[in-house]
Amino acid sequence: MRNYEPGLENILDSDIAYIKGRLTQELQKLSGRKLLFTGGGGFLGYMFLNMLSRLGNKNREENLEITILENFSRGKKSWLNKLLSKPNVKLIEHDISKKLPKELPDFDYIIHAASIASPMYYRKYPIETIDANVGGLRILLDYAKQKHLQNNSIEGMLFFSTSEIYGDPTDNSIPTPETYKGNVSCTGPRACYDESKRLGETLCVNFAHQYNLPITIARPFNNYGPGLDINDKRIIPDIAKNILANKDIVLFSDGLATRTFCYVADAIIGYTKILINGRS
Repeated sequence: MRNYEPGLENILDSDIAYIKGRLTQELQKLSGRKLLFTGGGGFLGYMFLNMLSRLGNKNREENLEITILENFSRGKKSWLNKLLSKPNVKLIEHDISKKLPKELPDFDYIIHAASIASPMYYRKYPIETIDANVGGLRILLDYAKQKHLQNNSIEGMLFFSTSEIYGDPTDNSIPTPETYKGNVSCTGPRACYDESKRLGETLCVNFAHQYNLPITIARPFNNYGPGLDINDKRIIPDIAKNILANKDIVLFSDGLATRTFCYVADAIIGYTKILINGRS
């Protein structure tokens, strides 16, 4: 699912055409701008960056200039190498929990997607998960505050939170409205992810209010599609892996649970609209 294969390029082309057809006005606002994308080597980065890198035409002023920060904690993806052949894309190896590199330009837009989102991995690396979701976010917010106070250069910042901020909703709160405040353990095995994302949202809200920053928040839930790691240990990769191996599909429940799944192309349309049009 992750690497370029013969049929995947056609799927990617079709998905990007679909996305661009529904984001005409939003993508025009990104024309000629500079964008920072943290955690670009992840699943959402695959579709997001492939789409954003195709805005404008080669060597044209309206190209969106993209800088990607990625620490390659799970290896460098082959599709990133192909992306780097484009003149408007720059990749910097960097741990977002550390001080930002000095050579960074001023950015118009920031997308903070650097995080460990797979339960298998954030349970293995809980401190690193907290560092990215809280420490890394604080570094970016301080950067945005400094630039915005200097010259109002920040036009939009999107923080990728998670539906996990709701925790385990009570039965009468399923389906779960956005107004649900959450039922989250601060000491359980998922707390490193859930609680750090909750605190991340609190940081965003207070920076937006105190410094008048254009910060928006999205809560992804069960996105799937091209670029998703087949060894991610979530339900759709697990099902696909079983099918490809000609094995029975295994469910770790009674099979009666219901969930919302969103194809990544549709999700990217929503996230881009939040970045450009979302209320701070």
